[in-house]
Amino acid sequence: MSQSAASTQELSCCNLFSVKGLIVVITGGGTGIGLMIAKSFAANGAKVYIIGRRLQVLQKTAETHASDTSGEIIPLQGDVTSKSSIEDIVKQIHEREGYINVLFNNAGVAGPKVDKVVPGSGEETKENLYTGQDFEDWNTVFETNVASVFFVTSAFLGLLTEGGKRTKGYSSTVINISSVSGLTKNGQSQLAYNTSKAAVIHMSKMMAKEFAGLKIRVNTIAPGLFPSEMTTEGSDEGNVSEHKGEQQIPAGRAGDVKEMAGTALYLASKAGLYTNGAVIPVDGGMLLSGPSAY
Repeated sequence: MSQSAASTQELSCCNLFSVKGLIVVITGGGTGIGLMIAKSFAANGAKVYIIGRRLQVLQKTAETHASDTSGEIIPLQGDVTSKSSIEDIVKQIHEREGYINVLFNNAGVAGPKVDKVVPGSGEETKENLYTGQDFEDWNTVFETNVASVFFVTSAFLGLLTEGGKRTKGYSSTVINISSVSGLTKNGQSQLAYNTSKAAVIHMSKMMAKEFAGLKIRVNTIAPGLFPSEMTTEGSDEGNVSEHKGEQQIPAGRAGDVKEMAGTALYLASKAGLYTNGAVIPVDGGMLLSGPSAY
């Protein structure tokens, strides 16, 4: 085969965006965005480990989607806010696989909601912000949304490094799921959550710099409005429900699994090998509707 023909073949979508045979770990993989990512990778031939505290939810996810994928979805129960649990997860995957190629840090919690700031009324605003929440609320949000990303990623560095060695022409990658809430300058009545997501974005950039010598890429996806347990009034069997906020989006709707899948597959596949330290909003233009740091 000529060099020109080989190059053309390498540029086919099937080759560029292939994740076939990759070992993927997704925290919070049983519902919402984690489930979207799990389905998309399993549908394209990857072996996907989904991590979460609720084993029944994980098992149902794996069983529901087992028949319509060319890959695998494997449930593993674990708590990303517990070092002993994280170590157990890493041990299980190490014994089964010996390495991983992709880590998605997706697990997160919404945190306390507060009423809007009342113009001209310092006392009412104080009641909303100071009296209405406490340090424990913020600690819980940061423990799950920020600290767990650090500890889970750190625990998997050995397996990620090994994945880069074992997979020819590939560099292992960490993909952190933040939110456009970490980029907007609006508090959105959820200052703890938004601050935690901003922290994830900056930590991801630092990780990209620190882990470059290990040949591990670190990128961030910042989703806008997608169906999940945190954005819906009540999830149905497919975890897709009616939700509010669409009027703020130039696209006029929430995102769906195809749009999340496309971004995730790009970053994890050969197509994204030259992308490192990036933050990609997938928001239908939501950040265009107000002041943001992007």
